[in-house]
Parts: sequence; structure tokens; C-alpha cells
Amino acid sequence: MAVEQRASCVWTGTLTEGEGRVSADSSGLFADAPVTWKARSEEAGSTTSPEELLAAAHASCFSMALSNGLTKAGTPPERLEVMATATFQAGEGVTSMALEVVGVVPGADEAAFDQAAEAAKENCPISKAVTGIPSITLAATLKG
Repeated sequence: MAVEQRASCVWTGTLTEGEGRVSADSSGLFADAPVTWKARSEEAGSTTSPEELLAAAHASCFSMALSNGLTKAGTPPERLEVMATATFQAGEGVTSMALEVVGVVPGADEAAFDQAAEAAKENCPISKAVTGIPSITLAATLKG
């Protein structure tokens, strides 16, 4: 069964001086979060950007895929800490996505963890959706 997820944005004003409000309509977890060009192209602050939302989506999707892969391999993770960094260049778009994961995975060795992380990077639905990003990197660290 397909599941649809909805989000919305209302933008007022010009690109550089206007502002938007983005909402997670399906879950209702956030509503009217401010989004601006300045947050996107100059500096992060008290407003979000499409790239921050994209990074959040990629971090959560990758986490789920890695957890699933490790579990299927017989080494369910105790904890996965994932940071995704989307780099935006005005006039070019999203130029890179960097995934970093630190995992606590009892019973897994480094090679198995790295292999599962690489498979998650290649196969999570968001990774597949962002194949147009020129550079997607991964740094995986197994703790303990």
C-alpha cells in the first residue's frame, strides 16, 4: 500500500526579501516553520531552509535503512547517530550531501558495519531520490 506524505509552504514577497512558512501537514509535528532565502544562501539561524529539511529527511531515511540492514544481518543496532549535511550553492543548487554515522552495534565488526552503511547510502529511498546531487559521501564509525 502506498502512503502519501504531505507538506506545504506559503511564500509571500520576493525571493530575497520574502519569507515562507512550511508545515508538516501529514503528521502535524510542525506548522508554520519560517523559511527564508537568507537561511538558504547566507547563514543558518532561526529559520529553516529546503536543504535543512532535505538533510533531515536523508538522515532519518538512512538511519532506518541502516538499522534494517544491520538487523537483517543479525546485528541489530543499539544506537545510530547520523548527521547529514546538505551544501547549497546559489546558482548551482545542492552540490553535495555528506552522511556521517556513528553506530553502537553489538556483535558487528567494522567491515560488516561499513558494508551495511554503504548499502543504506545507496538504497534508502531518499538516497535514490537525490541522485542528481553531484557528490554524496559517507563516513561510518563503529563504536565499542
